Amino acid sequence: TIEKFEKEAAELGKGSFKYAWVLDKLKAERERGITIDIALWKFETPKYNVTVIDAPGHRDFIKNMITGTSQADCAILIIAGGTGEFEAGISKDGQTREHALLAFTLGVRQLIVAINKMDTTKWSQSRYEEIVKEVSSFIKKIGF
Repeated sequence: TIEKFEKEAAELGKGSFKYAWVLDKLKAERERGITIDIALWKFETPKYNVTVIDAPGHRDFIKNMITGTSQADCAILIIAGGTGEFEAGISKDGQTREHALLAFTLGVRQLIVAINKMDTTKWSQSRYEEIVKEVSSFIKKIGF
């Protein structure tokens, strides 16, 4: 069904969103290219029952992000590595800071940090290290 999502996304000029559409079901989410509501996906391993909660990162939907995060034991903080995007997210009022702080406040004690959009920096090792250093420092200060 990724092929189906790829075809539908391409028809809307959003071919790169094919994987997001696995959980983004609302028409508005697909048209705008952002997660609006939380979505759940469950699976089992031999040792664990896992529920993946896809929560929005957009500032306009912070209430939904809180709803999803409040149910989590572990979170994945996705950081945009692009020039300007990372700086905006890690700034004093940035979404990266807000989401990490909210996750900790809501009881999440395990945090995975993923850096997205490194292709826009031509996979720069120095950019990666800069982001790791700054984010590591911040998340340690809040308790992770």
